Amino acid sequence: MIESLLPAYVSCAATREESVPDGTLFPEEEALVARSVPKRRNDFATARACARRAMGRLGLEPVAVLHGKRGMPQWPEGIVGSLTHCDGYRAAALAREADVLSLGVDAEPHAPLPEGVGELVVRRSERERFAGPPGGEAGEVGAIHWDRLLFSAKESVFKTWYPLTLTELDFDEADLTFHRDGDGAALGTFTARLLRTDPALPPVLDGKWRVEDGIVATAVLLRPDWRDS
Repeated sequence: MIESLLPAYVSCAATREESVPDGTLFPEEEALVARSVPKRRNDFATARACARRAMGRLGLEPVAVLHGKRGMPQWPEGIVGSLTHCDGYRAAALAREADVLSLGVDAEPHAPLPEGVGELVVRRSERERFAGPPGGEAGEVGAIHWDRLLFSAKESVFKTWYPLTLTELDFDEADLTFHRDGDGAALGTFTARLLRTDPALPPVLDGKWRVEDGIVATAVLLRPDWRDS
């Protein structure tokens, strides 16, 4: 699913398994989740199993994937990437720095956001866009839970932003517009206008989204030559 949102030079791996066999983690990774609850451990382990499959497809030897500030994955030298996990879906996307400056992927269950969360995530301008096309009210055939899609898309934006700036971007500091590919299609594109800019990134980021089998997935990719476009 994630692979359909990214170009072929990005190595993707995903699973719908909720857990992986014991021994999947490197000792350094085991130490990071030694005291974690089972769900946290499963999310951590399955995402890293995906990461190592993606490494293999790039011709890399499998290595431990530790994390730094705000949980940012620490990749091998010359590699950029992103991890995501939710109930029913885990994925990793990796690429070489020569091809990709930064990328972010996210997956979420395709369901409305919990009560109160939308107020923290959705800007007024975005809410007004949801009232018209592209969209559909909840319950309609082909309808999309746009609040959840927006949350996922902003997560992908922030995962792209953070490695380049090492600063946090609030949910209300990106204004997103969604486009749907054809009538009733559960996939499309989006643009994210950054309301807090940084010279490391353009003021607008482009992404793709898809809803399939109860999962909404989003991806943002920034190429090294973005200043030339």
